[in-house]
Amino acid sequence: MFRGATMLSLDNKGRLVIPVRYRDILKEKSQSRMICTIDLHQTCLLLYPFLEWESIEKKLSDLSSMNPLERRVQRLLLGHASECEMDKSGRLLISATLRQHAQLSKEVMLIGQLNKFEIWSGPNWQQQIKDDITSKQPVQESLSERLKGLSL
Repeated sequence: MFRGATMLSLDNKGRLVIPVRYRDILKEKSQSRMICTIDLHQTCLLLYPFLEWESIEKKLSDLSSMNPLERRVQRLLLGHASECEMDKSGRLLISATLRQHAQLSKEVMLIGQLNKFEIWSGPNWQQQIKDDITSKQPVQESLSERLKGLSL
């Protein structure tokens, strides 16, 4: 559904313009409503069409609040989740808290990830690409079965 990397600019109010090629599908699938939250492992944001986010919320609600790691995942993703609606010009307002977390300034990158987008600062994206190309396969940490099945 969403793929490719697009350089965008944030305006002075913290809005970014969704590329035209994605607008119709976002209007059709989610009535232009989206959810933006933090990424758990990277200094970027995750932007979901609302219907996609509802399935993520269901998975998050199935996690145990008694398991400290699972509770942490719930707290971070749900606690930072911010609903945003694409206006008629295709703009989305990214909250100041989320912009600060992802170190967003003027130049941002919108990265299609099939069912969602990642939003990166331009410099962080360039560094991440360099790191991804030169990194070795990470060692998988010990995760609960529910977290192993949690596809974000």
